Amino acid sequence: MQFSENWLRSIVDPKMSSDELSHLLTMSGLEVEEVEAVAPPFSNVVVAHVVEVAKHPNADRLNVCQVDAGTGTLLNIVCGAPNVRAGMKAICAKAGALLPPGADGKPFEIKVGKLRGVESQGMMCSARELGISEETSGLMELPQDAPVGQNIRDYLGLNDLKFTIKLTPNKADCLSVLGVAREVSALTGSPLTLAPTRAVPVTSDEILAVKVSAPDLCGRFAGRVIRGLNARAATPEWMKRRLERSGQRSVSALVDISNYVMLEVGRPSHVFDLARIHGSLDVRWGKKGESLKLLNGNTVEIDEWVGVIADEKDIESLAGIMGGDSTAVSLDTTDIYLEAAFWWPNAIQGRARRYNFSTDAAHRFERGVDYATIPDHIERITALIVEICGTGDTLVGPVDDQVVNLPQRKPVQLRTARAQKVIGVPLNDDVIADIFTRLQLEFVREDSQGESGKFLVTAPSYRFDIEIEEDLIEEVARVYGFENIPANPPVAASSMLIAPEDTRSLFAIRHQLADLGYQEVVNMSFVESAWEQDFAGNDAPIRLQNPIASQLSVMRSSLIGSLVANVRYNINRKAGRVRAFEVGAVFMRNAAVQDGPLAVAGYEQPKRVAAIAYGPAADEQWGQPTRAVDFFDVKADLEALFAPRQLRFTKAEHPALHPGRCATVELDGKQIGLIGELHPRWLQKYDLPQAPVLFEVDAEALRERQVPSYTEISKFPGATRDLALVVKQDVPAQLVIDAFHAEIAVNPAGKIVQAVVLFDEYRGKGLETDEKSLAFRFSLQDTQSTLQDEAVDAIMAAVLDSAATKLSARLRA
Repeated sequence: MQFSENWLRSIVDPKMSSDELSHLLTMSGLEVEEVEAVAPPFSNVVVAHVVEVAKHPNADRLNVCQVDAGTGTLLNIVCGAPNVRAGMKAICAKAGALLPPGADGKPFEIKVGKLRGVESQGMMCSARELGISEETSGLMELPQDAPVGQNIRDYLGLNDLKFTIKLTPNKADCLSVLGVAREVSALTGSPLTLAPTRAVPVTSDEILAVKVSAPDLCGRFAGRVIRGLNARAATPEWMKRRLERSGQRSVSALVDISNYVMLEVGRPSHVFDLARIHGSLDVRWGKKGESLKLLNGNTVEIDEWVGVIADEKDIESLAGIMGGDSTAVSLDTTDIYLEAAFWWPNAIQGRARRYNFSTDAAHRFERGVDYATIPDHIERITALIVEICGTGDTLVGPVDDQVVNLPQRKPVQLRTARAQKVIGVPLNDDVIADIFTRLQLEFVREDSQGESGKFLVTAPSYRFDIEIEEDLIEEVARVYGFENIPANPPVAASSMLIAPEDTRSLFAIRHQLADLGYQEVVNMSFVESAWEQDFAGNDAPIRLQNPIASQLSVMRSSLIGSLVANVRYNINRKAGRVRAFEVGAVFMRNAAVQDGPLAVAGYEQPKRVAAIAYGPAADEQWGQPTRAVDFFDVKADLEALFAPRQLRFTKAEHPALHPGRCATVELDGKQIGLIGELHPRWLQKYDLPQAPVLFEVDAEALRERQVPSYTEISKFPGATRDLALVVKQDVPAQLVIDAFHAEIAVNPAGKIVQAVVLFDEYRGKGLETDEKSLAFRFSLQDTQSTLQDEAVDAIMAAVLDSAATKLSARLRA
């Protein structure tokens, strides 16, 4: 929200400096983001009257002007502006004036000098030369009633500041100069000076018939017919200045008046060209298949979720958002229909974002706009329209005010004891009552059984943020002053909790992934619905009721889609090697989940750890040839994360991954994640030149770790034996290792086996076409005695027999 300080001080003028006012607003919750001067510093610049203009004798493009600058004598000034003429009022910088700094950063001083042989005693200025506008068409022409000799800073009100405040969504009542003025008045005790609402005499009985068919869309609708206007009338300079200093550009008198009142009192309104309305109006919900061309030139599709104002032929406006192009006022408009309404906030929320734009009206209506002052604001707009655009033929109809369905304010209780406990200050009833009075909050002191310290507060019609006791406590704290709340040490005892040894933190996991060469990314939990279908096979994702962007419409159930998007983003910026990981929550439906401090009934929110690798396995170097990262590179990283715990990998299928290069990850017999290469179809769809390899595992499983325990170190030498088995090609190596471990676990001699590692796979000469050879290395050692050949041979024979029995394996000759 941007506004002029002078405009604010015309309503409430606290006895404090601009800096103090800025600090006051910030500390009350209205954060002042920027305070900017309306014009840069300059001096000795005045209103001047050009008395005479003659051609320069030595230059075709220059003129010699006789200028009255209020000094008592005419100044001889050489001017090159194309629009200078005798009789105009313009801006003159007299000799000795200091103009805004140029490119060198130094002020520009005006001196008496000669231009092409003619003495110039000053300078005629454009708005751009003074830094008050980007207009470059020539001199800034002033109205004929401008007083000659008056300082231009005073005449144009340039000793002003533009305040930009950042409002939280609950402070919609401050989306106007009046709203900010109310806050300043409550904080400082300075009185509000409001211009009285002047009712314009009704000179016509004409009423445009309006039907409100959707009371859940529109709670109150008011309008009036005004005929015989001059839409070509100029917007007054004072209004233009206030609009410009509030970030609004001047369009035309009728549009400017509507925007001005919106900024002044927070009331969005709309002006229809009455001649373009066909019959009566109907305020209703839209219908599927309807469309509307808006004022911004966009044509949007309408459905049952969007409110509209329609006549007997077409839709004329998106309710509470933007008017239609077909009934827009123009400079030829003479008859108008002026409309102001109360739109229910939940009927406006999200509608503008659906069409990928935002408007000042929607920004206010979706937060809540005063529903009690609509007739007064209609009168305010009417008075300005008649004053600026009225003619001798102007006819003003009565206000047609239809009250359909207004909010019912329920009193909210505040307990003084509760406020004291939350704020931490011993406030009494009188202090709280004074704060409520200053905030214009109606209240009743409630006494029950002789107990005081309770207030029943009813929020005014312009406040939509007061619903529970904590809202009132916030108001008390704001006005009391956050700076006045003492900084006391905490009362509760605090103690350091010992972290369990069998659990490591997510921060440790992040550091370990970074050590493996991955960089952390943080992605939104909102993703595209196509990602859920492609990468998770989820055709019924959890949809958002009010997405922040139309494409980010569902909650993710997997981290894969976001990581693929990260890779694609980097590839598009010429990054050939990408390693990224994310630690984040995913969201799935689960009827067994109950409400809790960090849980929502019906939805599971587990943490996952996922990583993706794309491009060369290592940075280009002389020590090894360049090769693309593969499944086993990422598998090794995953095993390093879980070490010393052993993972089991089982071939699987997943919608996101290559059907032949995908596996589930198991730990202690429980599936905890998946690993694999991205499916070829997604390489084509998402424009990836080569396949990345990724994994996603449960964060809780990764956090678990075994507490180290003492194991005796053998004093006796160890031994190794190699075992090469021939099996069918469809037998995974993991099944062979499982058979070995099963035998080792039950065989008394199995305790001497320390490790089993697959070190070779062979296919080719000497084997059938459907066979392969797998070679395993067994590490053997006994902690109690030297190994005997008989014991080694026995356990090797046992594991061979187990593989032969379970998998039809045979010893390779």
